Amino acid sequence: MRHRVAGRTLGRKTNHRIAMWRNMAVSLFTHGQITTTLPKAKSVQPFVEKLISAAKKGDLASRRRVIAKLGGDKWNIPDEEANGVERNNYGELKTAPRITKHLFDDIAPRYADRTGGYTRIIKLGKHRIGDGADLVLLQLVGDEDGPQVSGKFSRRREKANRRMDFAAKLRKSETKVEAKDEAPVEAEAEADTATAVADPPAEETTEESKD
Repeated sequence: MRHRVAGRTLGRKTNHRIAMWRNMAVSLFTHGQITTTLPKAKSVQPFVEKLISAAKKGDLASRRRVIAKLGGDKWNIPDEEANGVERNNYGELKTAPRITKHLFDDIAPRYADRTGGYTRIIKLGKHRIGDGADLVLLQLVGDEDGPQVSGKFSRRREKANRRMDFAAKLRKSETKVEAKDEAPVEAEAEADTATAVADPPAEETTEESKD
C-alpha cells in the first residue's frame, strides 16, 4: 500500500522518472503541446508549471534553478531554418537557440497576468496501440490551433464539405444534361435553316401567267 505517499511513481525509479519529466517538459516548451498518457500528463504538469512560475521572476537565481531542474541548458530546435540552426559537415549541432532562453523570453511573458494554470489536459478519446492506455493532449494555454486540439478538421466540417462536394457534382451533372438536351434542338433548327436556304419555295403560278 502507498500509505499517503505523494506523487505518482509510474513504475519507474526516481532518476528515470525525473529524466522523463525533463524530456517531456522540453518537448512541451518546444512544440506547445504533446500527446501522452493521462497518468504521465498529470505527473509532469506540476513540474512544468513550477518551471514557468520560476521563469516569470526572470532573475539570475531563477534561471539557474530552471537550468538545474532541466538538467542543463538544452537545445531548442522547433524549426531549423527559422531559428538559424547551424550544423557542421557531419550533421552535428554548432549553434542553436536554447530552451531556457525560449522559456524566459517567449513563454513566461505570456502568463505575466496569470497566477497559475499554465497548462491544460484534454482527453482525446483515443487509446494507445498495445496496452490501450488513454491518450491525452498536454498543451500550454493559448496554443490552441484549428477547430480541434488534434489539428484535424471537425466532423461537422467534414460533413459540410462532403455535402458541398455532392451538391457541386449534382449541379455539374444537371448542366451537362441540359446541354445535351439543347444540342439536338439547336441542330434541328440549323438543319431547317440550311434546307430553307438551299431549296427556296417555288413561286405560285397565277392564272394570268398561264393565259
